[in-house]
Amino acid sequence: MPARIIKGSEISDQIKQEIKVETQRLKQDCGITPGLVTILVGNNPASVSYVTAKQKTAHELGFYSVQENLPQDISEKGLIDLIDRYNLDQRIHGILVQLPLPKHIDEHKIINTISPDKDVDCFHPLNLGKLLIGGDDVVFKPCTPAGIQELMIRSDINISGAEVVVVGRSNIVGKPLAVMLMQKGKNANATVTVVHTATKDLSSHCKRADILIVAAGVPNLVKPDWVKPGACVIDVGVNRVGERISEKTGKPVPILKGDVDFDAVKDIAGAITPVPGGVGPMTITMLMKNTLLSALMHAKRNP
Repeated sequence: MPARIIKGSEISDQIKQEIKVETQRLKQDCGITPGLVTILVGNNPASVSYVTAKQKTAHELGFYSVQENLPQDISEKGLIDLIDRYNLDQRIHGILVQLPLPKHIDEHKIINTISPDKDVDCFHPLNLGKLLIGGDDVVFKPCTPAGIQELMIRSDINISGAEVVVVGRSNIVGKPLAVMLMQKGKNANATVTVVHTATKDLSSHCKRADILIVAAGVPNLVKPDWVKPGACVIDVGVNRVGERISEKTGKPVPILKGDVDFDAVKDIAGAITPVPGGVGPMTITMLMKNTLLSALMHAKRNP
Protein backbone atom coordinates (compact mmCIF):
# COMPACT_ATOMS: atom_id res chain seq x y z
CA MET A 1 0.00 0.00 0.00
CA PRO A 2 1.44 3.45 -0.92
CA ALA A 3 2.47 5.71 1.93
CA ARG A 4 0.19 8.32 3.45
CA ILE A 5 1.30 11.70 2.14
CA ILE A 6 1.95 14.26 4.89
CA LYS A 7 0.85 17.51 3.27
CA GLY A 8 2.79 20.32 4.89
CA SER A 9 0.92 22.93 2.86
CA GLU A 10 -2.40 21.92 4.40
CA ILE A 11 -1.06 21.68 7.96
CA SER A 12 0.70 25.03 7.52
CA ASP A 13 -2.59 26.64 6.49
CA GLN A 14 -4.28 25.25 9.62
CA ILE A 15 -1.59 26.70 11.89
CA LYS A 16 -1.63 30.07 10.12
CA GLN A 17 -5.37 30.31 10.70
CA GLU A 18 -4.79 29.62 14.41
CA ILE A 19 -2.11 32.33 14.48
CA LYS A 20 -4.43 34.78 12.74
CA VAL A 21 -7.16 34.22 15.33
CA GLU A 22 -4.72 34.59 18.24
CA THR A 23 -3.25 37.73 16.67
CA GLN A 24 -6.70 39.34 16.51
CA ARG A 25 -7.35 38.38 20.14
CA LEU A 26 -4.03 39.90 21.23
CA LYS A 27 -4.86 43.13 19.41
CA GLN A 28 -8.33 43.35 20.96
CA ASP A 29 -7.40 42.35 24.51
CA CYS A 30 -3.99 43.99 24.89
CA GLY A 31 -3.65 46.48 22.05
CA ILE A 32 -0.52 44.66 20.87
CA THR A 33 0.18 43.69 17.26
CA PRO A 34 2.95 41.12 16.69
CA GLY A 35 5.84 42.91 14.99
CA LEU A 36 8.46 41.37 12.72
CA VAL A 37 11.42 43.00 10.98
CA THR A 38 13.28 41.15 8.24
CA ILE A 39 16.73 42.45 7.32
CA LEU A 40 18.20 41.66 3.90
CA VAL A 41 21.78 42.51 2.97
CA GLY A 42 22.42 42.58 -0.77
CA ASN A 43 20.19 41.09 -3.46
CA ASN A 44 20.89 37.37 -3.57
CA PRO A 45 17.89 36.02 -5.56
CA ALA A 46 17.18 33.14 -3.17
CA SER A 47 17.38 35.43 -0.13
CA VAL A 48 15.11 37.99 -1.79
CA SER A 49 12.58 35.23 -2.48
CA TYR A 50 12.68 33.96 1.12
CA VAL A 51 12.31 37.42 2.65
CA THR A 52 9.47 38.31 0.28
CA ALA A 53 7.60 35.16 1.31
CA LYS A 54 8.11 35.94 4.99
CA GLN A 55 6.84 39.49 4.61
CA LYS A 56 3.84 38.33 2.58
CA THR A 57 2.88 35.81 5.27
CA ALA A 58 3.31 38.39 8.05
CA HIS A 59 0.94 40.79 6.25
CA GLU A 60 -1.62 38.03 5.68
CA LEU A 61 -1.64 37.23 9.40
CA GLY A 62 -2.18 40.84 10.43
CA PHE A 63 1.32 41.43 11.82
CA TYR A 64 3.09 44.77 11.89
CA SER A 65 6.02 44.09 9.57
CA VAL A 66 9.05 46.00 8.38
CA GLN A 67 11.44 45.12 5.56
CA GLU A 68 14.97 46.54 5.69
CA ASN A 69 16.87 46.28 2.39
CA LEU A 70 20.55 47.05 2.92
CA PRO A 71 23.39 47.41 0.40
CA GLN A 72 25.84 44.54 -0.09
CA ASP A 73 28.70 46.70 1.17
CA ILE A 74 27.11 47.84 4.44
CA SER A 75 29.64 47.70 7.27
CA GLU A 76 29.36 45.19 10.08
CA LYS A 77 28.96 48.10 12.51
CA GLY A 78 26.18 49.56 10.38
CA LEU A 79 24.24 46.28 10.52
CA ILE A 80 24.83 45.92 14.28
CA ASP A 81 23.60 49.48 14.88
CA LEU A 82 20.40 48.73 12.96
CA ILE A 83 19.79 45.54 14.96
CA ASP A 84 20.38 47.44 18.21
CA ARG A 85 17.73 49.94 17.15
CA TYR A 86 15.18 47.18 16.64
CA ASN A 87 16.22 45.50 19.90
CA LEU A 88 14.87 48.64 21.63
CA ASP A 89 11.80 49.09 19.40
CA GLN A 90 8.72 48.09 21.42
CA ARG A 91 6.69 47.54 18.23
CA ILE A 92 9.05 44.78 17.09
CA HIS A 93 8.88 41.32 18.69
CA GLY A 94 10.90 39.37 16.15
CA ILE A 95 14.16 40.24 14.36
CA LEU A 96 15.26 38.12 11.42
CA VAL A 97 18.54 38.71 9.59
CA GLN A 98 18.45 36.73 6.35
CA LEU A 99 21.47 34.47 5.94
CA PRO A 100 23.96 34.09 4.36
CA LEU A 101 25.64 37.44 4.88
CA PRO A 102 28.51 38.93 2.84
CA LYS A 103 31.95 37.59 3.77
CA HIS A 104 33.07 40.83 5.42
CA ILE A 105 30.34 40.44 8.09
CA ASP A 106 30.73 37.92 10.94
CA GLU A 107 27.46 35.97 11.09
CA HIS A 108 28.08 34.80 14.66
CA LYS A 109 28.56 38.37 15.85
CA ILE A 110 25.33 39.41 14.12
CA ILE A 111 23.33 36.53 15.61
CA ASN A 112 24.70 37.34 19.06
CA THR A 113 23.64 40.98 18.65
CA ILE A 114 19.95 40.07 18.30
CA SER A 115 18.13 40.19 21.64
CA PRO A 116 17.37 36.61 22.76
CA ASP A 117 13.79 37.77 23.45
CA LYS A 118 13.42 38.70 19.76
CA ASP A 119 15.45 35.82 18.30
CA VAL A 120 12.52 34.20 16.47
CA ASP A 121 14.87 32.12 14.30
CA CYS A 122 16.27 30.60 17.54
CA PHE A 123 19.89 30.96 16.44
CA HIS A 124 21.17 32.81 19.53
CA PRO A 125 23.43 30.64 21.75
CA LEU A 126 21.31 31.49 24.81
CA ASN A 127 18.14 30.14 23.19
CA LEU A 128 19.94 27.09 21.84
CA GLY A 129 21.29 26.43 25.34
CA LYS A 130 17.78 26.58 26.75
CA LEU A 131 16.65 24.20 24.00
CA LEU A 132 19.32 21.73 25.11
CA ILE A 133 18.19 21.94 28.74
CA GLY A 134 14.56 21.53 27.70
CA GLY A 135 11.45 21.88 29.81
CA ASP A 136 10.16 25.28 30.89
CA ASP A 137 13.47 26.95 29.98
CA VAL A 138 12.68 26.72 26.26
CA VAL A 139 11.57 30.04 24.78
CA PHE A 140 11.68 29.52 21.01
CA LYS A 141 12.23 26.44 18.89
CA PRO A 142 14.19 26.66 15.61
CA CYS A 143 11.70 27.05 12.79
CA THR A 144 12.41 24.07 10.54
CA PRO A 145 12.82 21.53 13.40
CA ALA A 146 9.68 22.92 15.05
CA GLY A 147 7.84 22.55 11.75
CA ILE A 148 8.98 18.94 11.41
CA GLN A 149 7.87 18.11 14.96
CA GLU A 150 4.50 19.79 14.35
CA LEU A 151 4.01 17.87 11.09
CA MET A 152 4.45 14.60 12.95
CA ILE A 153 2.20 15.62 15.85
CA ARG A 154 -0.64 16.69 13.58
CA SER A 155 -0.23 13.59 11.41
CA ASP A 156 -0.53 11.24 14.42
CA ILE A 157 3.03 9.94 14.10
CA ASN A 158 4.03 8.35 17.41
CA ILE A 159 7.32 9.95 18.48
CA SER A 160 7.54 8.60 22.04
CA GLY A 161 9.74 5.51 22.14
CA ALA A 162 10.40 5.65 18.41
CA GLU A 163 13.77 4.93 16.85
CA VAL A 164 14.59 8.17 15.02
CA VAL A 165 17.47 8.59 12.59
CA VAL A 166 18.40 12.12 11.50
CA VAL A 167 20.56 12.35 8.39
CA GLY A 168 22.52 15.60 8.68
CA ARG A 169 24.12 17.50 11.55
CA SER A 170 23.59 21.15 10.64
CA ASN A 171 23.06 23.80 13.30
CA ILE A 172 19.81 24.79 11.59
CA VAL A 173 18.11 21.37 11.34
CA GLY A 174 19.96 18.22 12.39
CA LYS A 175 21.44 19.14 15.78
CA PRO A 176 18.48 21.08 17.24
CA LEU A 177 15.95 18.56 15.93
CA ALA A 178 17.83 15.67 17.56
CA VAL A 179 17.83 17.58 20.87
CA MET A 180 14.11 18.34 20.63
CA LEU A 181 13.07 14.76 19.88
CA MET A 182 15.21 13.17 22.60
CA GLN A 183 13.85 15.41 25.40
CA LYS A 184 11.88 13.85 28.21
CA GLY A 185 8.38 15.15 27.66
CA LYS A 186 5.35 15.32 25.43
CA ASN A 187 5.84 14.83 21.67
CA ALA A 188 9.44 13.70 22.23
CA ASN A 189 10.95 10.78 24.22
CA ALA A 190 12.51 9.29 21.10
CA THR A 191 15.78 7.39 20.80
CA VAL A 192 17.74 9.52 18.33
CA THR A 193 20.72 8.69 16.13
CA VAL A 194 22.39 11.43 14.09
CA VAL A 195 24.29 10.26 10.99
CA HIS A 196 26.36 12.29 8.54
CA THR A 197 28.94 12.19 5.76
CA ALA A 198 31.53 10.41 7.92
CA THR A 199 29.11 7.71 9.14
CA LYS A 200 30.06 4.18 8.12
CA ASP A 201 27.35 2.11 6.41
CA LEU A 202 24.87 4.97 6.35
CA SER A 203 22.08 2.92 4.83
CA SER A 204 22.04 0.36 7.68
CA HIS A 205 21.34 3.12 10.23
CA CYS A 206 18.52 4.51 8.09
CA LYS A 207 17.02 1.05 7.62
CA ARG A 208 16.29 0.61 11.35
CA ALA A 209 14.50 3.94 11.77
CA ASP A 210 10.84 4.11 12.70
CA ILE A 211 11.13 7.80 11.78
CA LEU A 212 13.72 8.77 9.17
CA ILE A 213 14.43 12.51 8.82
CA VAL A 214 16.70 13.44 5.93
CA ALA A 215 18.43 16.84 5.77
CA ALA A 216 21.56 16.02 3.79
CA GLY A 217 21.28 18.35 0.79
CA VAL A 218 21.83 15.49 -1.67
CA PRO A 219 19.05 14.85 -4.20
CA ASN A 220 17.55 11.35 -4.13
CA LEU A 221 20.11 10.15 -1.57
CA VAL A 222 17.71 7.79 0.22
CA LYS A 223 16.61 4.80 -1.85
CA PRO A 224 13.85 2.26 -1.06
CA ASP A 225 16.29 -0.29 0.41
CA TRP A 226 17.34 2.34 3.00
CA VAL A 227 13.83 2.51 4.44
CA LYS A 228 12.15 0.25 6.98
CA PRO A 229 8.74 -0.85 5.72
CA GLY A 230 6.04 1.32 7.28
CA ALA A 231 8.48 3.99 8.52
CA CYS A 232 7.65 7.68 8.60
CA VAL A 233 9.98 9.53 6.21
CA ILE A 234 10.45 13.29 6.55
CA ASP A 235 12.32 14.83 3.61
CA VAL A 236 13.86 18.22 4.48
CA GLY A 237 15.91 18.54 1.30
CA VAL A 238 15.12 21.14 -1.36
CA ASN A 239 17.55 20.70 -4.25
CA ARG A 240 17.38 22.57 -7.55
CA VAL A 241 18.18 20.02 -10.26
CA GLY A 242 17.19 21.98 -13.35
CA GLU A 243 14.47 24.16 -14.85
CA ARG A 244 11.21 23.71 -16.71
CA ILE A 245 8.88 26.11 -18.46
CA SER A 246 5.74 26.93 -16.47
CA GLU A 247 2.51 26.19 -18.35
CA LYS A 248 0.84 29.15 -16.59
CA THR A 249 3.45 31.87 -17.09
CA GLY A 250 5.65 30.54 -19.88
CA LYS A 251 8.68 31.41 -17.75
CA PRO A 252 11.39 29.05 -16.46
CA VAL A 253 10.84 27.71 -12.94
CA PRO A 254 13.18 25.48 -10.91
CA ILE A 255 12.75 21.72 -10.77
CA LEU A 256 12.99 20.70 -7.11
CA LYS A 257 13.99 17.33 -5.72
CA GLY A 258 14.19 16.18 -2.13
CA ASP A 259 16.87 14.10 -0.45
CA VAL A 260 14.58 11.06 -0.73
CA ASP A 261 13.73 9.18 -3.92
CA PHE A 262 10.05 9.96 -3.36
CA ASP A 263 8.49 7.92 -6.19
CA ALA A 264 10.28 4.75 -5.13
CA VAL A 265 10.22 5.21 -1.35
CA LYS A 266 6.48 6.02 -1.14
CA ASP A 267 5.73 2.37 -1.87
CA ILE A 268 7.80 1.29 1.16
CA ALA A 269 7.15 3.98 3.78
CA GLY A 270 4.05 4.26 5.93
CA ALA A 271 4.01 8.06 5.72
CA ILE A 272 6.14 10.52 3.74
CA THR A 273 6.48 14.23 3.04
CA PRO A 274 6.65 15.44 -0.57
CA VAL A 275 9.02 18.02 -2.04
CA PRO A 276 7.78 20.64 -2.58
CA GLY A 277 4.76 20.95 -0.27
CA GLY A 278 6.09 19.06 2.74
CA VAL A 279 8.48 20.57 5.29
CA GLY A 280 9.07 23.79 3.31
CA PRO A 281 5.79 25.59 4.05
CA MET A 282 6.15 24.85 7.76
CA THR A 283 9.36 26.83 8.26
CA ILE A 284 7.87 30.28 7.62
CA THR A 285 4.73 29.34 9.56
CA MET A 286 6.76 28.45 12.65
CA LEU A 287 8.67 31.72 12.30
CA MET A 288 5.31 33.50 12.53
CA LYS A 289 4.33 31.35 15.51
CA ASN A 290 7.55 32.34 17.29
CA THR A 291 6.85 36.01 16.57
CA LEU A 292 3.37 35.67 18.04
CA LEU A 293 4.85 33.89 21.08
CA SER A 294 7.31 36.76 21.54
CA ALA A 295 4.45 39.28 21.39
CA LEU A 296 2.49 37.27 23.97
CA MET A 297 5.51 37.26 26.30
CA HIS A 298 5.83 41.03 25.80
CA ALA A 299 2.17 41.41 26.76
CA LYS A 300 2.74 39.44 30.00
CA ARG A 301 5.78 41.55 30.91
CA ASN A 302 3.90 44.79 30.18
CA PRO A 303 0.29 44.25 31.37
